[in-house]
Amino acid sequence: MAMEYRRLGASGLMVPAMSFGAGTFGGRGELFGAWGTTDVAEARRLVGICLDAGVTMFDSADVYSGGASEEVLGAALKGRRDQALLSTKAGLPMGDGPHDAGTSRARLIRAVDDALRRLDTDRIDLFQLHAFDAGTPIEEVLATLDDLVSAGKLRYTGVSNFSGWQLMKSLAAADRRGHPRYAAHQVYYSLVGRDYERELLPLALDQGVGAVVWSPLGWGRLTGRIRRGQPLPAGSRLHRTAEYGPPVDDELLYRVVDTLDDIARETGRTVPQIALNWLLQRPTVSSVIIGARNEDQLRQNLGALGWNLTGDQVARLDAASATDAPYPYFPYERQEGFRRLNPHPLTAAA
Repeated sequence: MAMEYRRLGASGLMVPAMSFGAGTFGGRGELFGAWGTTDVAEARRLVGICLDAGVTMFDSADVYSGGASEEVLGAALKGRRDQALLSTKAGLPMGDGPHDAGTSRARLIRAVDDALRRLDTDRIDLFQLHAFDAGTPIEEVLATLDDLVSAGKLRYTGVSNFSGWQLMKSLAAADRRGHPRYAAHQVYYSLVGRDYERELLPLALDQGVGAVVWSPLGWGRLTGRIRRGQPLPAGSRLHRTAEYGPPVDDELLYRVVDTLDDIARETGRTVPQIALNWLLQRPTVSSVIIGARNEDQLRQNLGALGWNLTGDQVARLDAASATDAPYPYFPYERQEGFRRLNPHPLTAAA
Protein backbone atom coordinates (compact mmCIF):
# COMPACT_ATOMS: atom_id res chain seq x y z
CA MET A 1 0.00 0.00 0.00
CA ALA A 2 1.59 3.25 -1.18
CA MET A 3 0.47 6.41 0.58
CA GLU A 4 -1.12 9.08 -1.60
CA TYR A 5 0.06 12.63 -0.98
CA ARG A 6 -2.14 15.60 -1.77
CA ARG A 7 -1.60 19.32 -1.94
CA LEU A 8 -3.02 21.18 1.07
CA GLY A 9 -5.49 23.45 -0.65
CA ALA A 10 -3.71 25.88 -2.97
CA SER A 11 -0.53 25.87 -0.86
CA GLY A 12 2.76 24.19 -1.73
CA LEU A 13 2.54 21.76 1.20
CA MET A 14 2.01 18.10 0.33
CA VAL A 15 0.23 16.10 3.03
CA PRO A 16 -0.70 12.41 3.31
CA ALA A 17 -4.27 11.49 2.42
CA MET A 18 -4.53 10.14 5.96
CA SER A 19 -3.20 11.86 9.07
CA PHE A 20 -3.05 10.62 12.64
CA GLY A 21 -5.01 12.38 15.37
CA ALA A 22 -3.33 12.43 18.78
CA GLY A 23 -6.52 13.05 20.75
CA THR A 24 -6.06 9.68 22.48
CA PHE A 25 -2.60 10.67 23.75
CA GLY A 26 -2.38 11.66 27.41
CA GLY A 27 -5.96 10.82 28.34
CA ARG A 28 -6.76 13.47 30.95
CA GLY A 29 -10.24 14.68 31.84
CA GLU A 30 -13.73 13.34 31.21
CA LEU A 31 -13.77 13.80 27.44
CA PHE A 32 -10.20 12.92 26.51
CA GLY A 33 -9.92 10.20 29.12
CA ALA A 34 -12.82 8.49 27.34
CA TRP A 35 -11.04 8.81 23.99
CA GLY A 36 -7.93 7.00 25.16
CA THR A 37 -5.03 7.02 27.61
CA THR A 38 -2.08 6.36 25.31
CA ASP A 39 1.25 6.83 27.09
CA VAL A 40 4.61 7.68 25.51
CA ALA A 41 5.67 4.06 24.94
CA GLU A 42 2.46 3.13 23.12
CA ALA A 43 2.43 6.47 21.27
CA ARG A 44 5.94 5.80 20.00
CA ARG A 45 4.76 2.44 18.66
CA LEU A 46 1.72 3.97 16.92
CA VAL A 47 3.83 6.80 15.48
CA GLY A 48 6.28 4.23 14.10
CA ILE A 49 3.49 2.29 12.37
CA CYS A 50 2.19 5.55 10.89
CA LEU A 51 5.56 6.65 9.57
CA ASP A 52 6.19 3.22 8.05
CA ALA A 53 2.83 3.50 6.26
CA GLY A 54 3.49 7.04 5.01
CA VAL A 55 1.13 8.69 7.50
CA THR A 56 3.49 11.56 8.17
CA MET A 57 1.15 14.25 9.55
CA PHE A 58 0.17 14.18 13.23
CA ASP A 59 -2.56 16.44 14.59
CA SER A 60 -3.09 17.66 18.14
CA ALA A 61 -4.35 20.73 20.03
CA ASP A 62 -3.50 22.54 23.23
CA VAL A 63 -6.87 21.62 24.79
CA TYR A 64 -6.39 17.90 24.20
CA SER A 65 -5.85 16.60 27.74
CA GLY A 66 -4.74 20.06 28.83
CA GLY A 67 -1.56 19.94 26.76
CA ALA A 68 -0.67 16.32 27.59
CA SER A 69 -1.47 15.20 24.04
CA GLU A 70 1.15 17.56 22.61
CA GLU A 71 3.67 16.47 25.23
CA VAL A 72 3.20 12.76 24.49
CA LEU A 73 3.28 13.39 20.74
CA GLY A 74 6.50 15.38 21.01
CA ALA A 75 8.13 12.64 23.08
CA ALA A 76 6.94 9.94 20.67
CA LEU A 77 8.51 11.77 17.72
CA LYS A 78 11.85 12.35 19.44
CA GLY A 79 14.61 11.49 16.99
CA ARG A 80 12.11 11.32 14.11
CA ARG A 81 10.84 14.89 14.02
CA ASP A 82 12.20 15.58 10.53
CA GLN A 83 10.19 12.66 9.13
CA ALA A 84 6.90 14.18 10.28
CA LEU A 85 4.57 17.13 9.80
CA LEU A 86 3.23 18.51 13.06
CA SER A 87 -0.25 20.03 13.10
CA THR A 88 -1.81 21.59 16.17
CA LYS A 89 -4.50 24.06 17.15
CA ALA A 90 -5.16 26.81 19.72
CA GLY A 91 -7.89 29.28 20.59
CA LEU A 92 -10.28 27.37 22.85
CA PRO A 93 -10.09 28.09 26.61
CA MET A 94 -7.14 26.65 28.50
CA GLY A 95 -8.13 28.33 31.78
CA ASP A 96 -10.39 30.93 33.35
CA GLY A 97 -8.11 33.94 32.98
CA PRO A 98 -8.77 36.79 30.52
CA HIS A 99 -5.84 35.73 28.31
CA ASP A 100 -6.44 31.97 28.51
CA ALA A 101 -8.75 31.83 25.50
CA GLY A 102 -9.22 33.35 22.08
CA THR A 103 -6.86 34.43 19.33
CA SER A 104 -5.64 37.87 20.40
CA ARG A 105 -2.02 38.78 19.69
CA ALA A 106 -0.98 38.08 23.28
CA ARG A 107 -2.84 34.79 23.40
CA LEU A 108 -1.55 33.49 20.06
CA ILE A 109 2.09 34.31 20.78
CA ARG A 110 1.91 32.54 24.12
CA ALA A 111 -0.07 29.61 22.70
CA VAL A 112 2.48 29.01 19.94
CA ASP A 113 5.43 29.21 22.34
CA ASP A 114 3.70 26.80 24.74
CA ALA A 115 2.92 24.37 21.90
CA LEU A 116 6.53 24.46 20.67
CA ARG A 117 7.74 23.66 24.17
CA ARG A 118 5.28 20.79 24.69
CA LEU A 119 5.94 19.34 21.24
CA ASP A 120 9.69 19.71 21.79
CA THR A 121 10.23 21.28 18.38
CA ASP A 122 11.33 24.55 16.82
CA ARG A 123 8.48 24.84 14.30
CA ILE A 124 4.88 23.84 13.71
CA ASP A 125 4.13 22.76 10.16
CA LEU A 126 0.41 23.56 10.26
CA PHE A 127 -1.06 25.79 12.97
CA GLN A 128 -4.85 26.19 13.04
CA LEU A 129 -7.21 28.46 14.96
CA HIS A 130 -9.45 26.01 16.82
CA ALA A 131 -12.48 28.32 16.71
CA PHE A 132 -13.51 31.75 15.45
CA ASP A 133 -12.90 34.47 18.05
CA ALA A 134 -15.57 37.13 17.55
CA GLY A 135 -13.90 39.42 20.11
CA THR A 136 -10.60 39.89 18.26
CA PRO A 137 -10.32 41.82 14.98
CA ILE A 138 -9.49 39.54 12.07
CA GLU A 139 -6.71 41.92 11.05
CA GLU A 140 -5.01 41.46 14.44
CA VAL A 141 -5.16 37.68 14.12
CA LEU A 142 -3.74 37.66 10.60
CA ALA A 143 -0.95 40.11 11.42
CA THR A 144 0.09 38.03 14.43
CA LEU A 145 0.14 34.81 12.43
CA ASP A 146 2.15 36.58 9.72
CA ASP A 147 4.73 37.60 12.35
CA LEU A 148 4.92 34.02 13.66
CA VAL A 149 5.42 32.67 10.14
CA SER A 150 8.13 35.25 9.50
CA ALA A 151 9.82 34.23 12.76
CA GLY A 152 9.99 30.63 11.50
CA LYS A 153 7.78 29.28 14.26
CA LEU A 154 4.92 28.40 11.89
CA ARG A 155 5.10 27.07 8.33
CA TYR A 156 1.44 27.15 7.27
CA THR A 157 -1.76 28.37 8.92
CA GLY A 158 -5.37 27.29 8.87
CA VAL A 159 -8.60 27.36 10.80
CA SER A 160 -11.04 24.89 12.28
CA ASN A 161 -14.80 24.99 12.81
CA PHE A 162 -15.33 28.29 10.97
CA SER A 163 -18.55 29.20 9.22
CA GLY A 164 -18.49 30.21 5.58
CA TRP A 165 -18.67 33.95 6.19
CA GLN A 166 -15.99 33.80 8.90
CA LEU A 167 -13.57 32.00 6.62
CA MET A 168 -14.32 34.13 3.57
CA LYS A 169 -13.95 37.37 5.54
CA SER A 170 -10.59 36.15 6.84
CA LEU A 171 -9.35 35.20 3.36
CA ALA A 172 -10.45 38.55 1.94
CA ALA A 173 -8.66 40.41 4.73
CA ALA A 174 -5.51 38.36 4.14
CA ASP A 175 -5.58 39.26 0.44
CA ARG A 176 -6.23 42.92 1.16
CA ARG A 177 -3.35 43.23 3.60
CA GLY A 178 -0.89 40.84 1.98
CA HIS A 179 -0.88 38.28 4.81
CA PRO A 180 -0.56 34.52 4.23
CA ARG A 181 -3.88 32.89 3.37
CA TYR A 182 -5.27 30.01 5.37
CA ALA A 183 -4.32 26.82 3.56
CA ALA A 184 -6.51 24.44 5.57
CA HIS A 185 -9.88 24.19 7.23
CA GLN A 186 -10.12 21.38 9.77
CA VAL A 187 -13.76 20.34 9.57
CA TYR A 188 -16.25 17.75 10.72
CA TYR A 189 -17.32 15.65 7.73
CA SER A 190 -18.71 12.12 7.64
CA LEU A 191 -21.40 9.96 6.10
CA VAL A 192 -23.69 10.99 8.97
CA GLY A 193 -22.57 14.63 8.90
CA ARG A 194 -22.51 16.15 5.42
CA ASP A 195 -23.25 19.78 6.36
CA TYR A 196 -19.74 20.68 5.13
CA GLU A 197 -20.97 20.15 1.57
CA ARG A 198 -23.59 22.91 1.65
CA GLU A 199 -21.37 25.98 1.74
CA LEU A 200 -17.88 25.19 2.99
CA LEU A 201 -17.03 22.72 0.21
CA PRO A 202 -17.92 25.14 -2.63
CA LEU A 203 -16.03 27.89 -0.77
CA ALA A 204 -12.99 25.62 -0.41
CA LEU A 205 -13.00 24.79 -4.12
CA ASP A 206 -13.37 28.43 -5.09
CA GLN A 207 -10.73 29.73 -2.67
CA GLY A 208 -8.24 26.86 -2.63
CA VAL A 209 -8.64 25.76 0.99
CA GLY A 210 -7.93 22.11 1.79
CA ALA A 211 -10.22 20.18 4.10
CA VAL A 212 -8.54 18.31 6.94
CA VAL A 213 -11.34 16.10 8.22
CA TRP A 214 -11.90 15.38 11.91
CA SER A 215 -14.15 12.62 13.27
CA PRO A 216 -14.59 10.90 9.88
CA LEU A 217 -16.44 8.04 11.59
CA GLY A 218 -19.18 10.28 12.95
CA TRP A 219 -17.92 10.55 16.54
CA GLY A 220 -17.53 6.78 16.79
CA ARG A 221 -20.91 5.92 15.27
CA LEU A 222 -19.52 4.33 12.09
CA THR A 223 -17.25 1.76 13.69
CA GLY A 224 -19.50 -1.13 12.72
CA ARG A 225 -20.58 -1.79 16.30
CA ILE A 226 -23.82 0.22 16.27
CA ARG A 227 -26.76 -1.27 14.42
CA ARG A 228 -30.51 -0.97 14.15
CA GLY A 229 -32.43 -2.69 16.94
CA GLN A 230 -29.37 -3.27 19.14
CA PRO A 231 -28.36 -1.42 22.31
CA LEU A 232 -25.27 0.79 22.34
CA PRO A 233 -22.29 -1.50 23.08
CA ALA A 234 -21.19 -1.37 26.71
CA GLY A 235 -17.66 -0.30 25.81
CA SER A 236 -18.65 2.52 23.45
CA ARG A 237 -17.20 5.92 24.34
CA LEU A 238 -20.53 7.42 23.24
CA HIS A 239 -21.89 6.60 26.70
CA ARG A 240 -19.58 9.29 28.08
CA THR A 241 -18.94 11.63 25.16
CA ALA A 242 -22.06 11.82 22.95
CA GLU A 243 -22.98 15.26 24.32
CA TYR A 244 -19.65 16.69 23.14
CA GLY A 245 -19.95 15.53 19.56
CA PRO A 246 -22.15 16.37 16.57
CA PRO A 247 -25.77 15.21 16.87
CA VAL A 248 -26.93 12.46 14.53
CA ASP A 249 -30.50 11.45 13.79
CA ASP A 250 -30.99 7.78 14.67
CA GLU A 251 -32.84 6.91 11.47
CA LEU A 252 -30.13 8.53 9.35
CA LEU A 253 -27.48 6.57 11.22
CA TYR A 254 -29.24 3.24 10.79
CA ARG A 255 -29.94 3.91 7.10
CA VAL A 256 -26.26 4.64 6.49
CA VAL A 257 -25.07 1.64 8.54
CA ASP A 258 -27.44 -0.67 6.66
CA THR A 259 -25.90 0.47 3.38
CA LEU A 260 -22.37 0.18 4.79
CA ASP A 261 -23.16 -3.39 5.87
CA ASP A 262 -24.34 -4.25 2.36
CA ILE A 263 -21.20 -2.83 0.76
CA ALA A 264 -19.00 -4.51 3.35
CA ARG A 265 -20.41 -7.86 2.27
CA GLU A 266 -19.77 -7.00 -1.38
CA THR A 267 -16.21 -5.81 -0.93
CA GLY A 268 -14.88 -7.82 2.00
CA ARG A 269 -13.93 -4.53 3.66
CA THR A 270 -14.93 -3.36 7.12
CA VAL A 271 -17.57 -0.72 7.82
CA PRO A 272 -15.01 1.89 8.97
CA GLN A 273 -12.83 1.26 5.92
CA ILE A 274 -15.77 1.89 3.60
CA ALA A 275 -16.79 5.06 5.46
CA LEU A 276 -13.22 6.38 5.28
CA ASN A 277 -12.81 5.46 1.61
CA TRP A 278 -15.98 7.37 0.75
CA LEU A 279 -14.49 10.47 2.37
CA LEU A 280 -11.15 10.07 0.63
CA GLN A 281 -12.96 10.44 -2.72
CA ARG A 282 -14.75 13.70 -1.86
CA PRO A 283 -13.70 17.02 -3.45
CA THR A 284 -11.43 19.38 -1.44
CA VAL A 285 -10.40 16.68 1.06
CA SER A 286 -6.64 16.99 1.54
CA SER A 287 -6.31 14.66 4.53
CA VAL A 288 -8.58 12.56 6.73
CA ILE A 289 -7.56 12.38 10.38
CA ILE A 290 -7.80 8.89 11.84
CA GLY A 291 -7.47 8.09 15.52
CA ALA A 292 -6.65 4.84 17.24
CA ARG A 293 -6.36 3.63 20.81
CA ASN A 294 -4.28 0.63 19.79
CA GLU A 295 -2.36 -0.96 16.94
CA ASP A 296 -5.28 -3.06 15.71
CA GLN A 297 -7.55 -0.02 15.30
CA LEU A 298 -4.78 1.85 13.49
CA ARG A 299 -4.07 -0.95 11.03
CA GLN A 300 -7.80 -1.41 10.41
CA ASN A 301 -8.18 2.27 9.52
CA LEU A 302 -5.14 2.18 7.26
CA GLY A 303 -6.96 -0.51 5.29
CA ALA A 304 -9.14 2.25 3.79
CA LEU A 305 -6.23 3.18 1.52
CA GLY A 306 -5.13 1.67 -1.79
CA TRP A 307 -8.54 0.92 -3.31
CA ASN A 308 -11.72 2.78 -4.27
CA LEU A 309 -15.43 2.21 -3.97
CA THR A 310 -17.22 1.87 -7.31
CA GLY A 311 -19.34 4.68 -8.68
CA ASP A 312 -22.48 2.70 -7.88
CA GLN A 313 -21.38 2.11 -4.28
CA VAL A 314 -20.60 5.79 -3.82
CA ALA A 315 -24.02 6.71 -5.22
CA ARG A 316 -25.75 4.34 -2.80
CA LEU A 317 -23.89 5.83 0.15
CA ASP A 318 -24.71 9.32 -1.10
CA ALA A 319 -28.40 8.42 -1.27
CA ALA A 320 -28.47 6.77 2.15
CA SER A 321 -26.74 9.73 3.82
CA ALA A 322 -28.66 12.51 2.07
CA THR A 323 -30.63 14.97 4.19
CA ASP A 324 -32.93 17.88 3.37
CA ALA A 325 -31.09 21.14 2.84
CA PRO A 326 -31.97 24.17 4.98
CA TYR A 327 -32.63 27.61 3.51
CA PRO A 328 -31.04 29.18 1.48
CA TYR A 329 -29.67 25.95 0.01
CA PHE A 330 -32.82 23.92 -0.66
CA PRO A 331 -33.97 25.78 -3.80
CA TYR A 332 -30.62 25.07 -5.45
CA GLU A 333 -31.02 21.36 -4.75
CA ARG A 334 -34.72 21.02 -5.56
CA GLN A 335 -35.43 23.42 -8.43
CA GLU A 336 -33.89 23.27 -11.89
CA GLY A 337 -33.96 27.04 -12.39
CA PHE A 338 -31.88 27.59 -9.27
CA ARG A 339 -29.49 24.77 -10.19
CA ARG A 340 -28.87 26.29 -13.63
CA LEU A 341 -27.75 29.53 -12.03
CA ASN A 342 -25.55 27.94 -9.36
CA PRO A 343 -24.84 24.23 -9.84
CA HIS A 344 -23.31 22.53 -6.82
CA PRO A 345 -19.83 21.05 -7.49
CA LEU A 346 -20.92 17.62 -6.29
CA THR A 347 -23.71 17.42 -8.86
CA ALA A 348 -22.57 19.75 -11.66
CA ALA A 349 -20.84 16.93 -13.56
CA ALA A 350 -23.68 14.47 -13.10
